[in-house]
Amino acid sequence: MTAIPTLSSFRRIVVKVGSSLLVDGEKGALKQAWLDTLGEDIARHAARGADILVVSSGAIALGRTILKLPKGPLGLEQSQAAASVGQIALARAWSEVLGRHGIVAGQILVTLNDTEERRRYLNARNTVETLFAVRAVPVVNENDTVATDEIRYGDNDRLAARVATMVGADCLVLLSDIDGLYTAPPQKDPAATLIPVVPRITAEIEAMAGGAASETSRGGMTTKVEAGKIATTGGTAMVIASGKHEAPLARIEGGGPCTWFLAPASPVTSRKKWIAGSLEPRGVLWLDAGAVDALRKGRSLLPAGVKKVDGVFERGDAVIVRGPDGAEVGRGLVAFDAVAAVQIMGRNSQAVEAVLGYKGRTEMIHRDDLALAAE
Repeated sequence: MTAIPTLSSFRRIVVKVGSSLLVDGEKGALKQAWLDTLGEDIARHAARGADILVVSSGAIALGRTILKLPKGPLGLEQSQAAASVGQIALARAWSEVLGRHGIVAGQILVTLNDTEERRRYLNARNTVETLFAVRAVPVVNENDTVATDEIRYGDNDRLAARVATMVGADCLVLLSDIDGLYTAPPQKDPAATLIPVVPRITAEIEAMAGGAASETSRGGMTTKVEAGKIATTGGTAMVIASGKHEAPLARIEGGGPCTWFLAPASPVTSRKKWIAGSLEPRGVLWLDAGAVDALRKGRSLLPAGVKKVDGVFERGDAVIVRGPDGAEVGRGLVAFDAVAAVQIMGRNSQAVEAVLGYKGRTEMIHRDDLALAAE
């Protein structure tokens, strides 16, 4: 029998909260009492040392109420206007609910390009890592003020999955209108049963997904299963559980009904497989023997160890790393463009700011962005 994970065993958790859970559909007001209990859930995991990131919908739903827009479908411009107002209200809500537990909240607005284009991807990830380092909780939402149908996710399930893999989360919690994945849509089939664990997403599993569960939610079980494919491929386990109950994370921990999607590998392993085999290298960094030895001991690549730079590349591009004998040491995502890399190669990290005129990264390639070749 497949073991069911426990939420308290994960070190980095992304929690996705949908509009229908956060905002009362009739009144258009925040469900404050429910949010307070989720804040307690988050604070408990933060207190044990876990990194927590929230992907929160609700900006448009809150904004349309503040602007007194009519009920029914909104046009693009109305949605963008509602989002611009609602984002302020949403950020304030999260700041206040987490602040009561001594936790600082940080707002990050993203678009599709921010998670798909490598330079923006690295910028967003570095911001999140800095917030984690000071024990803050990043609150992420799609930037609906500028997103159009052509450049948007359209649902926060897949956005949450991409963010989870981007930040190396080992668990993604999708709080939903339903307890998890059933053998058939339970609204249509009373005999449908909940599936507690999905070891692997197969065509049969995908066929079990139904449509959207509520009018305020853009996604349905189909997008949740698609999110599961993104998350588990990236090494992130995922759980779908009902958010209709108070303290929903505690409910999962207490053995409440939910569906776990298991990941075949760790986030770091999956990420490094992606770097090693899925990205086209744009250049080559040639290292001295000391740098090669340091990399093989699990350290990052510092500018001092780079002796030559070939190719034309931008920050965030994949490059090949070679040793003094020309053998490939590995591949990684470089933190500087080719011009800057040439300027700082062979120099101490402390000299980077003086050479470039701005404070760049300490590492040429961070160890988490480096996939070593087999020796």
